[in-house]
Amino acid sequence: MSEKHSTGAPGDHLANERTFLAWIRTSIAVMGFGFVVVKFSLFIKQISLALGTKVSVHQTGDSRKIGILLVALGTITIILSFLRYQKTKFQLEKGLYYHSTMFIKAITVMIFAASIALLIYLTNAIS
Repeated sequence: MSEKHSTGAPGDHLANERTFLAWIRTSIAVMGFGFVVVKFSLFIKQISLALGTKVSVHQTGDSRKIGILLVALGTITIILSFLRYQKTKFQLEKGLYYHSTMFIKAITVMIFAASIALLIYLTNAIS
């Protein structure tokens, strides 16, 4: 279904859509990484059983928490990117586009916090 836009060049609307889709791909990647983190210790156990060796895996339960945090972060990214897409679309249609970096700053802080948590987990798992 096509929509008629009163203001804003078609290229502007297409750029808004491409940006939205880029954020969707980013959120899927973050969620996928969270899934991998959750399943990593299970994978190590399965490999050790298949090879018939004893592999010591540091079990704190933190990988599950961090993985769930990353999946939640991906979900939040999807919601925020959709809201930003809708806001930009509305602004383009009204001819009143205002650039805002709040979304970028919020996602950056959340990903940075998740990265620090993952670094702490990995540091503790090694020692």
